[in-house]
Amino acid sequence: MKTPHWARRSTNATVESVTTSKTQPVDPLIGLVGGLGVGAAIHYYRALAAAHDDGLRPLRLVMDHASISRATEYASKGDRHGLAVYLAGFLSRLKSAGATFGVIPAVTPHLCIDELKRITPLPVIDITEAVASAVRERKLSKVALFGTRFVIESDLYGRLAGVDVVRPRPDEVDFVHRAYTHLAHSASVSDDDRRQLTDLAGTLEKREGVDAILLAGTDFALMFDASNTPFPHLDCARIHIDAILRAAGTTADAPAIV
Repeated sequence: MKTPHWARRSTNATVESVTTSKTQPVDPLIGLVGGLGVGAAIHYYRALAAAHDDGLRPLRLVMDHASISRATEYASKGDRHGLAVYLAGFLSRLKSAGATFGVIPAVTPHLCIDELKRITPLPVIDITEAVASAVRERKLSKVALFGTRFVIESDLYGRLAGVDVVRPRPDEVDFVHRAYTHLAHSASVSDDDRRQLTDLAGTLEKREGVDAILLAGTDFALMFDASNTPFPHLDCARIHIDAILRAAGTTADAPAIV
């Protein structure tokens, strides 16, 4: 696949370098790639808006809409380059709209994050780095992942070095992938899937001795929250949102782990 002209030049910019300037402060403007899926993008928007309202600061955000079906097709084929070029196109448009950094509010598309960082016209808040840092900070030694099979079978794309990552059994991975894919594509919560996922989390606690379940799919925010999640878990969407807020100069106090 031929790389578009805008994607040929790598950026070495960091979030810190674009949100501040030696000569003139730049108000951060968040560039959100929505649609991956829609429910997670709405959840991010609501959380970001609430945190800015609490801080009495206006939320500066632009959004473009990607196709979850197309992104999933790239992931299914293992086409990291194709997915990176696809996402970089959205980031290019968001930069043209004034964004100072980009956000991809989904874990599966981070399959190509290394390739994307080499060609993106905007620095990106990497959810895999934020989650790995949170796992280390909380001293979790043994975890399991809930998400798509791409996330589970890669141990969060190899980002959890030094942590014992327990993979569910093959039939359990099939179920989690199927349940999460339905949730992400439909933005509709199945009570039966929630019950079975909760039961599976309990099984992994008892059978494997995991410290926590990483909810490594941002659409899980539609299904699980602190009020209905009886198992120890790490909310990867919340961790990502907090990283975005820090980059935007705003903070939030919502817990990421229970």
